[in-house]
Order: sequence, then structure tokens, then C-alpha cells
Amino acid sequence: MTTRRLVLTRSAAVVGAASVGLLLPQIARAQSNKIRVGFMLPYTGTFAQLGVAIENGVRMAINEKGGKLGGREIEWFKVDDESEPSKGVENANRLVQRDKVDVLIGTVHSGVQMGIQRVARESGVLSIIPNAGVHAATRALCAPNVFRTSFTNSQPTLALGKPMMDKGLKRTVWITWKYAAGDEAFEGFKESYTKAGGTIVKELGLPFPNVEFQALLTEIASLRPDAVACFFAGGGAAKFIRDYAAAGLKDKIPLWGSGFLTEGVLDAAGPAADGIMTTMHYSDSLDTARNRQFRLDYAKTFKLQPDVYAVQGYDSGLLLAQGLAAVKGDMSNKPALYKAMESQTIDSPRGKWTMSPQHNPVQDIYLRRVENKENKVVGIAAKALADSGAGCKMG
Repeated sequence: MTTRRLVLTRSAAVVGAASVGLLLPQIARAQSNKIRVGFMLPYTGTFAQLGVAIENGVRMAINEKGGKLGGREIEWFKVDDESEPSKGVENANRLVQRDKVDVLIGTVHSGVQMGIQRVARESGVLSIIPNAGVHAATRALCAPNVFRTSFTNSQPTLALGKPMMDKGLKRTVWITWKYAAGDEAFEGFKESYTKAGGTIVKELGLPFPNVEFQALLTEIASLRPDAVACFFAGGGAAKFIRDYAAAGLKDKIPLWGSGFLTEGVLDAAGPAADGIMTTMHYSDSLDTARNRQFRLDYAKTFKLQPDVYAVQGYDSGLLLAQGLAAVKGDMSNKPALYKAMESQTIDSPRGKWTMSPQHNPVQDIYLRRVENKENKVVGIAAKALADSGAGCKMG
């Protein structure tokens, strides 16, 4: 309490006791002059390694820019969001109200993101989304102070339809978990595939995170489509890939999907994954000087191999550093800061990308084929692909 009393006493002498309470936060900030950056990411549970990869990426990008933001020192804060949507608002408020962060970086889980989105819209705090693909964040609930550096859930699958039709796969069964991410991934696939002239024979689904696929695989066998397209991720994706092969479908009906189907699960899926085709905004095997250098630097720094989550974190750091450099670290000039962030080109390991008017990446989506536990890039499925941003009204 001594420090607080001292600040109160000094402040009172200068400005009068009546307005002291209002001025305390400003006094504290003026003394430190540090930019306060808060991470709200999963540090425990299923998505813990994703949270770590994102934070590593952010810190690495800012360190490459000299370790400061617009010439100002950084003070870091962290909250474990536990991938728990019911705590989303409460945890975001801990960073915004208690820790008084200038920037909130989070998160992975779309349900938790909806809590952050609410707090960001109400408080006006600068918010950067390094993963969660929920449509609303850059569509109906978009905001001038919210930027995404990853993807929308329908962006990878929006590039899936045309390459399938180019291979002559005209009749497809779609399968996913029945939850928001699965529904939004289907939206992208349906739009791209039907536009290219394909027919979706049937939509199959099961509740998230159920992994009892057998009955649905039997149904797929009886429908005999030209291909199967899907959205799964994580451990469930690995099991789906193994079960698909075990059901005898692997060599009969080609399996295609959003890149998350084969992201980070190839060791667990084993040979069953060979030949799977996916569309994604990044691949570890992307053969460019920029990606090779990034992967080398990341591995040296963290003794880990980077993945798509590390890249998205890295790009969040680049966006923040470049935006604040443009306004010389002046966080108070929000219109100028947001304009600077909107107009940046990010020289990413995934390839250069720009920001859409709704604050979502406009980026190339790669066509990838699994070979020997690697997602090999075999082409570009879509150049400079933007999400529709439907319903976004910046206010």
C-alpha cells in the first residue's frame, strides 16, 4: 500500500484530491511509457502447444524488429484462457481492466474468441486474432480495433472446390463435426465446389468431438462418390484418417479437406495419410528463401519446429511492429494506427499478404499432398483469396 499512498499524496498536491482517482492510470502509464501487451491464449489442455507456438512467433517477430514497438519498451502479460468459452469475457476483462493492456493478442478457440470480441468492441482495446477462424469476428461483429492474421474457417475450403473439379471429381460427400467451425468450413466448400460445377451427394456430420466414424464410413462406401471432402482437426482428424484407410476407402475414394485435416497429425496418422489432398494458407515444406530462413531461426531460438500457428503468431508480431513503427509508438492516435495496420503488406513465411477492408488476410491458399509425413506443396489453389466479409459495417 505504501507505493499507492505515495502516488496519491503526490498527485493530491498537484491536482487536488477530488480528481485523483481519475488520474491514477494515466500517471502510472506516463511513468512507465511501456506498451502493455497481453496474451490470452491456451497454455493448458488440448491446445496448449498452439498457444505456446503463437506466443513464440509474436516474440520472435518483435525481437527481429529490435525488441520494441514504435521505439517503446514492452511490458508483457499472460492469461491462460483454458479454451473455455464460458470464461472468455472474464479473462479478457482481466487483461483489459486489471492489467490495462494496450494490445490483446488472442486466441485459438472460436468460442473463446467471441468473448474477446465482445470485450474488444466494448472497451476499444486493440485486438489481434492469431488463429480463431470464427466468421463473425471479421463479418457481422467486425470492429476497427480488431485485426486477424490467420484465416476465416471458410477460407481454406473456399479454395478446395476448383482443384477437385480439375481432377474430374464431380460427385462428393462432405463430412465434418456439427459445430460452428465445421459449418463454416462447409460454407466455403459448398460455394467453391458448386460454382465449379460439382455436386454434393450428401452432407454427413457427427457431434463434436465424437470420433465414432464407422457408421458414416459405411454410408460413404455405399454412396460411392468420386471423392470425400471434410473438415476435422487435431486428434480427431488423425483417427478419421486411420479409420478411413481401415475401412478400405483410401485407395478407392480420394480424401480431400481443409488443411487442418493433416496439420500437426501426420505422425499420429501414419501411412494412412499418404495421398490426402488439402488446401491451406501455409505448409512447412513451402520452398521459399523466406520460409527456410524463418524455420531455421525459429528452430534455433526455441528448439522446436514451427507450424502454421507459429507463423500466424509471427505475423501478428510483424503487423503490430509495423503498425506502431508507422505512428512512432503513439497508441493514442488510434485512427492513424488502424489505418497503418490496414495498409501493411506482411512479408510472411507463408508468402506476402495484405489486409482486407474487414481486417482479414488476403492470401494465397496452397494445394498440398501428403507424402511421407509431409504436406508437400503441389500448387497454388487460389491466389490472393479474400473472405467475403459479409455483414461487416465498421463503426
